Amino acid sequence: MFNQTPSLIAEISANHNGSLKQAKQLIRISKKYGADAVKLQTFDEKMMTLNSKKNSFLIKSGLWKGYSLWQLYKKAKTPFSWHAELFDYAKKIGIKCFSSPFNSTAVDFLEDLKCPIFKIASFEITDIPLIERIAKTKKPVILSTGLASIKEIDLAYRTLLKNGTKNIAILYCVSNYPSKIEDFNLKNITFLKKRYKCKIGLSDHSTDNRVAIAAVSLGAEIIEKHVALANQKKGLDLSFSLKGEEILSFKNDMKDTFNLLGRDNFLRKKIEKKNLVYRRSLFAVEEIKKGQKFSNNNLKSLRPKIGLDPIFIKKLLGKKSKIKIATNTPITSKILKKMV
Repeated sequence: MFNQTPSLIAEISANHNGSLKQAKQLIRISKKYGADAVKLQTFDEKMMTLNSKKNSFLIKSGLWKGYSLWQLYKKAKTPFSWHAELFDYAKKIGIKCFSSPFNSTAVDFLEDLKCPIFKIASFEITDIPLIERIAKTKKPVILSTGLASIKEIDLAYRTLLKNGTKNIAILYCVSNYPSKIEDFNLKNITFLKKRYKCKIGLSDHSTDNRVAIAAVSLGAEIIEKHVALANQKKGLDLSFSLKGEEILSFKNDMKDTFNLLGRDNFLRKKIEKKNLVYRRSLFAVEEIKKGQKFSNNNLKSLRPKIGLDPIFIKKLLGKKSKIKIATNTPITSKILKKMV
């Protein structure tokens, strides 16, 4: 799915603000600042909802309070007519581009564009017919889990496997926009890694980069984050988006965290070997005459490490030296053979 771990998906979403030119700019900065892929959303308002102002269709709280669902999706959509140009542009500049389809028509449309990966959005995790259709493409699939119960994730995961998807990634997600730190229970990433035999990551809608860094430290291999232009002043998703060079800083923090974690072993690092000399070893700190007993007064554990390890003092204390040893002489294994 992605060659790099951890991978960063730059979500364009609605931050193009209705401008094809701006959508291309978002793809360009995503590539420039180190994202591994860009993601679109493939829908129009007719696919998503009804044109109704009834109470059930109105958003009453949160970032998009005051919109009807129809108004929100109409404003947020990436027009179908842009997709081919955006896919071609991404390919031209060398960044992977894929999308979230929101019904079977969108899946067919993306198949014609040779979309390499399909993303199932959190709100669509219970749309089993859609998941079946996506799975039958045999393409890699990323599954977001916002709002979902384990039972619902299990069903979606089994549906993908049953219908032909072999390459799956699951992104832990909190479907609140923006998400607050207290909304997260990132130990769920560990839980998901144990439960499913696939890559696990995070779809992050927070305003705090520490969330994703903590996710990487728990084993997240993919991070999805919304992006915006450096000087962008408005956008439906702007408040929880990385802007311009923040993308690069974010990606570097991910990589540094991953490298910091390393592997489950206690092998000595190559870079440490040069410092072994600064360990302690045994020294004769005063002249020891032939026949004189070794004691804590004439033997000391000191730096550098040019003699025997301090543990060897146990073999020497109370015994008589068979040779004369000068002051400040390191006690080596060669000397040890001669003096006891």
